[in-house]
Amino acid sequence: MNISLDHCSITPRISFPIRHGLPGLLLTFMLLVSNGIRAQDSLAILDLDAEQIDIADVIRDALGKEPKEKPSDAASLILVPIIGSNPATGFMVGLGGQYAFKMKQSTRYSTLSGSAQVTTKGQLLFLVKNNVYSKSDRMYYSGDWRFQIYSQSTYGLGTDAPEGGILDYQFSLAGWETNSDSLTQPMSFNLIRIHQSVNIKIKPSFYLGVGYNLDGFAKIVDEKLRLTPGDSLITSHYAYNSFYGFDQNAYYSSALAINLVYDSRDNMINPYKGYYASASWRGSMEFLGSDRTGNFYQLEWRSYHGLSRVNPRHMVGLWLMGNFSEEGNFPYLILPATAYDQKGRSGRGYTQGRFRGTNFVYGEAEYRFPISKYGGLLGGVLFVNATTANNEAQSLALFESIKLGYGLGLRIMIDKQTRTNLAIDLAIGERSSAFYLGVAEAF
Repeated sequence: MNISLDHCSITPRISFPIRHGLPGLLLTFMLLVSNGIRAQDSLAILDLDAEQIDIADVIRDALGKEPKEKPSDAASLILVPIIGSNPATGFMVGLGGQYAFKMKQSTRYSTLSGSAQVTTKGQLLFLVKNNVYSKSDRMYYSGDWRFQIYSQSTYGLGTDAPEGGILDYQFSLAGWETNSDSLTQPMSFNLIRIHQSVNIKIKPSFYLGVGYNLDGFAKIVDEKLRLTPGDSLITSHYAYNSFYGFDQNAYYSSALAINLVYDSRDNMINPYKGYYASASWRGSMEFLGSDRTGNFYQLEWRSYHGLSRVNPRHMVGLWLMGNFSEEGNFPYLILPATAYDQKGRSGRGYTQGRFRGTNFVYGEAEYRFPISKYGGLLGGVLFVNATTANNEAQSLALFESIKLGYGLGLRIMIDKQTRTNLAIDLAIGERSSAFYLGVAEAF
């Protein structure tokens, strides 16, 4: 078999957004979808008959070797170097990776992923995520473990923050800020997060489980805060925590959780079809070490819809997520915010933590399509997202202010067995944009 990538080049380009309105964006999106369906259906039989290839096949072909076939339950280990720079962290280096595997008699791939990074400003970031199906899919484990000595700005509560101004145009790398603005409120802190759930199958695709969630912030430094009489500057973090009686320097939420999960996806790494839905309650309790007793509710929906009867890689994915709590139950930094989901991929186009509120709703639609005529090595995505968060102090209700993001991306198949892609995305928000490089899909 000969594999070639003649005349194929990838040149990332970063530019300021062209200011189309929302109607123009959606119209363009739908036209691309409809044209892509017609074009792809005409090539679908060829795609089905072609042998799928990935980067390893391309390398072996370049070396004159035959493709290496793997068993259907083969595991996959992918490592990616991390190199970047931004004002908050300085220059950073690290390593990220994903291990995908199947347990015995399981029909589903499981994943362990994580990263370790160090920066020139003495910061450390350790993240480990697990989504594992046990033998025969009887149990489902899901976890998000983090330890970070970190710096990050906040911007105030609600999707209309910062109050009284508009941010200068900002660019971020993998969701981290790379430039500063006079309206940002820089902070540094130590973060520990332990979110782990154990779920038991009660019916096909249905799981009921319990979990434990710890979120702790310590050594918090609110860098812009000034309490000097006559020259004071009150930050959003200080104002919120003072009003509700939380400590300014350290606080914790230690909570028990109950989860209901439905998962019919054919592959959690890169689904072609199926649904994922979850509903969870988290009870933060003082006897477990929390600063205050409070309730937190989360709903999530993901679905995957084929657009071609004969090519499953031509599809639309939908993602909806809502987080709800009562005002004053949780300290400022523990409130739900942009890109604090397990993968850290919500709100593409905005930096992590850009929007925050006691109530937070996020939605995204992504159109996925193959680019390669044969073999499925290259693919693309177009996406649009929307975020809304409330701010009761400013009488801003949920859905009263909605911020949009949109963008496009390239997908390169790096492991065909597990359907793992290298994802390269450029996203644009309101006076904001971001570049992302990662393994696997955003959702």
